[in-house]
Amino acid sequence: SKRRPIRDKLLLGGLLVSIMVATLSASSFLGIYSYRRLVRALSCRAAELPRASDLGECVGMLRVAHARAMSGDPKAFNGDHATHPSVESIVAGADAEAHPHEEPAFGDSFTEQLEKTSWTLDRYCLELTEGELDDMPFGDRSRERETARSIAVCLNTIGLIAEPTFATNLPIGSEPGTESNAAPQTEPLEEPVPGQRRKLLAIQPHLEVLAALSAELPSFLQDRLHDLSHEVRTGYRTLIITTWASAMAAAVLLAALGILTYRWVFRPLRLLGYGSRRVAAGDFAFRLALDTRDEMAELADAFNDMTERFQEIRDDLDGQVQLRTREVIRNEQLASVGFLAAGVAHEINNPLASIAMCAESLESRLDSTTPTAADRQVTKRYLELIQNEAFRCKGITEKLLDFSRLGEVRRQATAIMALVGDVAEMLRHVGRFAGRAIEVESSSDVLVMVNPQEIKQVVLNVLVNALDSIEESGNVRVGLRRSGREAVLTFTDDGCGMSEEVLEHLFEPFFTRRKAGQGTGLGLSIVHRIVADHGGRIEALSRGVGMGSTFRVTLPIAEIVAGAPPIQPIDTQTDHRHQAA
Repeated sequence: SKRRPIRDKLLLGGLLVSIMVATLSASSFLGIYSYRRLVRALSCRAAELPRASDLGECVGMLRVAHARAMSGDPKAFNGDHATHPSVESIVAGADAEAHPHEEPAFGDSFTEQLEKTSWTLDRYCLELTEGELDDMPFGDRSRERETARSIAVCLNTIGLIAEPTFATNLPIGSEPGTESNAAPQTEPLEEPVPGQRRKLLAIQPHLEVLAALSAELPSFLQDRLHDLSHEVRTGYRTLIITTWASAMAAAVLLAALGILTYRWVFRPLRLLGYGSRRVAAGDFAFRLALDTRDEMAELADAFNDMTERFQEIRDDLDGQVQLRTREVIRNEQLASVGFLAAGVAHEINNPLASIAMCAESLESRLDSTTPTAADRQVTKRYLELIQNEAFRCKGITEKLLDFSRLGEVRRQATAIMALVGDVAEMLRHVGRFAGRAIEVESSSDVLVMVNPQEIKQVVLNVLVNALDSIEESGNVRVGLRRSGREAVLTFTDDGCGMSEEVLEHLFEPFFTRRKAGQGTGLGLSIVHRIVADHGGRIEALSRGVGMGSTFRVTLPIAEIVAGAPPIQPIDTQTDHRHQAA
């Protein structure tokens, strides 16, 4: 299968994160800019509303000045000559440079109010022009611009009608161009001349139209604000859908990233940690299986190869250790056989001496030609004695041979107390332990699944250590009890006891408290190994130096198949007699 390195997977993860960030950022910026456009649109509209109100106020003041002029107020005629902008320049905002933003000072004459109205209209048109630079909500100002155009036309018409009348302060009835010959007018007129009145009357309808148009401007904005919810509904619905879609897409991408991260990073690391702990615990048969096809999988393969190599080394070392252990056990067994053989030599010499004496006596009696009944009785008794002593020697040597058997013996159901009795019987013949008693409880026996030769080695080592620790009149007791599915052998002596230090290091190899040359320190360590191999355990207890010791050996009880014949004890001497016959 194609290899997918971790670098490519990290790039894919980074791409997913970038897509999530871009999606959420786009949704956020879309909402922010939509809100910004709405606020700017409201700000522009809010700036238009005062201008529209100012324009309506100026039109009202213009009507007041017109009414004063109609009433004959001479001050209503005064005022500088005003230059009125054209309709196109007002609507297009061309006079913006000519009219600064700061409002100039205007009087209350008709001409000055007309100029103020024109200036206010110019400011309003400038606001309309600035508001149309961006595509903002309710940005259609065509109705306002059309109304402003109509207002500009009315103002232009009013200016054209009023200009000949209010251009200069001429006396009534004078003609333009003759002001140099006329005396200055110092008194105000009480009433406009009929020609002026006709012009004022001609201006009045335009003022009414102008008032109606200026009153419409705020209503346009109010209508647009009233319809704001309808105009922006589609926008904010689209924004809501877009936001939810972005959030769901980001959630899906985040879930996908989490799943991929778990499969590509966390799961392999967890399996590697779990496998490391298994191998560290000694489970060399464990193998990792990763399907990521990346560096993690290569690491798992290397880990498996390393574990397999460890397993091979461990198996080889275990085989060597077992081989060396068997050799040590056999060497210790041979040493024990030599120890027993040397110990029982005296016991064998005694029966042999009796046999030799009986043989010599029989030989002397063979010279008699007429044996009496007494001779025959003595001969018979000597022959029986020779036979008994010979079988006694044979029994001792059989036990030695049985103990020294080095062939491979499988584990089998064995009566543990009978085995202990055989070992104790051999030790009783050792002259070194003369006077030291071994008491073996024979009230009950238990079958255990053991290798008899190895367990004999265990019993021998424990008994020899116990006998060595007691005085000549000392006593060693061997007891047996059953605890669940286990048999517990107890070896108790009244000897020298053990200290805490000795108890702590008792089963360590080469640890001994005997004199130099009297022990290797391997006996109890081998005992511990044999018992552990049988699934049992051995414990050493002592209340202190001089207070005796207790060894407790626990072995599993054999599972006996129902209906199997019970194991019968064998009389060794009877068996030997039958073999001799």
